[in-house]
Amino acid sequence: MDIYPSPLGLIRDDRMQRVAAALRRRLASVTVVLEAVHRRHNVSAMLRSAEGFGVHDVHMVTGPFRPSKGAARGAERWLVLHRHDDTGTCLQGLSEQGFRIVVADLDENAWTPDTVPVDRPLAVLFGAEHAGVSDVARRLAEGAVTVPMRGLTESLNVSVAAACVLQRITERRRLLVGAGDLPEDRQQAFFDAWFRAEEEAKLGRRARGALGPLQR
Repeated sequence: MDIYPSPLGLIRDDRMQRVAAALRRRLASVTVVLEAVHRRHNVSAMLRSAEGFGVHDVHMVTGPFRPSKGAARGAERWLVLHRHDDTGTCLQGLSEQGFRIVVADLDENAWTPDTVPVDRPLAVLFGAEHAGVSDVARRLAEGAVTVPMRGLTESLNVSVAAACVLQRITERRRLLVGAGDLPEDRQQAFFDAWFRAEEEAKLGRRARGALGPLQR
């Protein structure tokens, strides 16, 4: 990846290096699908987990979405969000790209995060808070994954379950592909877009500061 100095010195070299290093650790071969998750806080928490574990793409079958700042902590800025009108189209597209589709669901035959196959790209779908995953998702999936429970509580909040599942499968996938597998051209495109946005934002803040409070 090409890293170039900020023309006006607005972006520190160490920050650019940190962003580049994170992109090199990104996984393109693990993706998340959020199906009809209605609670903004849950969606935001799931985005934060996905970004924190190095997932690059998140697919949302949820309609318009505004992240909850307290939960997402800006994580959505570091993800590529794909929006879809329906579950079938989303999953069929991922399947055609070579992804194995699994749903996070309670099923006696379900894999655990430690046993779900990660030998090829994997897409994990998380359903709505109360209704769970749709029949369409179950029909198109190759199986289910669930977090083993040892107490009297039978289920987890969807955002907590997502964190448990993603942590294990991303680490297991990295054992096969190395630190990350996001293609270099996608790393560069993301870095360039971030660089431009960061420069523009800093220039805007500098200009507002130069105007003074009475001229804004």
